[in-house]
Amino acid sequence: MSFDSINAGAAGRLVPVELAKAYRLLNHGPVTLVTSAHAGRRNVMAASWAMPLDFQPPKVAVVIDSRTLTRELVEASGEFALNIPARVQAAATLESGSRSGREQDKFAAAGLTTFAAKEIAAPLVAGCLGWLECRVIPEPANAARHDLFIAEVVAAWADSAAFSNGRWHFPDRECRSMHYLAGGAFFATGEAFQVEPGASE
Repeated sequence: MSFDSINAGAAGRLVPVELAKAYRLLNHGPVTLVTSAHAGRRNVMAASWAMPLDFQPPKVAVVIDSRTLTRELVEASGEFALNIPARVQAAATLESGSRSGREQDKFAAAGLTTFAAKEIAAPLVAGCLGWLECRVIPEPANAARHDLFIAEVVAAWADSAAFSNGRWHFPDRECRSMHYLAGGAFFATGEAFQVEPGASE
């Protein structure tokens, strides 16, 4: 499935996110799906330990265990994507974080469909709320010692039904990002509220 066809199928809801504001896709700490690909192999894994690091150029950090297929593919390709799943994808997210990609096609096992990214070879997961295409900034010591990967965001996208003009605005219960606790327990992102600068309680 191509990038353009998935966008057309979503009634034009897939919109680019200005790279200077790409950090806002992750700033509230949602669980992510890390996708990777190299030499005809691909994988998906769930990761809660992903975060924005910088604005210009935009950077992210993610922890990828050394024993995983994702780690092998990311080290070989120097790329990965962070996909931000919606609440409706909770079961698929749990499945993606519960098994090894060495044992089976985790996309098929979790019922996930994908489409091609614009700037990297790793696939993007359809139905998500946001996507960040990332290229690894080589830091071998960090990866070896801490399983930590730092990457530059080279493209970012969002479902305009949930994110536009640099802001989240979740339209309904199922179209919310999630935060993973443990043992299959999640929180859905809650209601937004505004505090004016200088205001005190």
